[in-house]
Amino acid sequence: MKEKISKKFEELFHTTGSFYTSPGRINLIGEHTDYNGGFVFPGAIDKGMLAEIKPNGTSKVRAFSIDMDDYAEFGLTEEEAPKASWARYIFGVCRETIKRGGHIEGFDTVFAGDVPLGAGMSSSAALESTYAFALNDLFGLNIDKFELAKIGQSTEHNYCGVNCGIMDQFASVFGQKGHLIRLDCRSLEYKYFPFDPEAAGYKLVLLDSVVKHELASSAYNKRRQSCESVVAAIKRNHPEVEYLRDANMEMLNEVKADVSAEDYMRAEYVIEEIQRVLDVCDALEKGDYETVGEKMYGTHYGMSKLYEVSCEELDFLNDIAKECGVTGSRVMGGGFGGCTINLVKADKYEAFVEKAFAEYTKKFGHAPKLYDVVISDGARRLA
Repeated sequence: MKEKISKKFEELFHTTGSFYTSPGRINLIGEHTDYNGGFVFPGAIDKGMLAEIKPNGTSKVRAFSIDMDDYAEFGLTEEEAPKASWARYIFGVCRETIKRGGHIEGFDTVFAGDVPLGAGMSSSAALESTYAFALNDLFGLNIDKFELAKIGQSTEHNYCGVNCGIMDQFASVFGQKGHLIRLDCRSLEYKYFPFDPEAAGYKLVLLDSVVKHELASSAYNKRRQSCESVVAAIKRNHPEVEYLRDANMEMLNEVKADVSAEDYMRAEYVIEEIQRVLDVCDALEKGDYETVGEKMYGTHYGMSKLYEVSCEELDFLNDIAKECGVTGSRVMGGGFGGCTINLVKADKYEAFVEKAFAEYTKKFGHAPKLYDVVISDGARRLA
């Protein structure tokens, strides 16, 4: 990838620049907890975006995407926004940096990535973090890491039309090899936890169902409404409750008669999931991967049966994992397609992958995709 980028950069701009990279991410546990004020538990992975960049002394950005095989040129004012959607990510990062008082000038860049698109590993956050980190470094802006993550998030909100939380950009900027990060989505406090499954005899593997069902955005909004309705009901007896994070099962049961059966199930999943994240953190501090796996299965059950955001393909992959004695398996991400994340003992890995591919292909007419992931460092300049 680096060679390809170098070659194209030299060809387009007749010079060489500096290399920057940022990773995609996985989330081990803690799904649909972010907008409920709870915890998420992401880690940066060994797949990401790589860019060569050099200031060009003008007020223009000249950018080439190797993956899109496309060139874009644009200025740094709102009126000069590029048309190409991939270029809007870079433009958005430039604009959000300028809004924060960062003085930047034009630059030349070529980039490429190896984060699988559409697999829920957040290639867009990797792209935003690469450029936020690079501009901060190249122009000596002294913006702190939290603000770099927020620049990426604001880019999504204001230039790409995605009202996302902070987790993806946070993991991409703050990632640390051999560690997952527990992020408190209410206070934004965070803590690193050791996570080195390979050393403990496990592998972390994603199986991509290669399906994405259309329900996703409308269902997401409905789930959020359910959670808000339950919080409103609980708040009448417990005014201190702002999010489901502040509630417990006892409080939920008090309002069982006042909320719909569907809203009750949604809230039950979230309250249990927030606790599962804390349980997994405790287990990792003891090196107890078996408990981690058990909690992952608990999350899958909750997402499938209580939150109802799984689908036939993901449930099928989860069932195969159970049959093969996989330590932990669950749907990763918002649901309705995408990947399962699996914690597999090294000696069961080959049999599991073989069976998953054979059975899945037989049932759905196409094979899943396989991604082995290693937890890696966040945004950085390459030597």
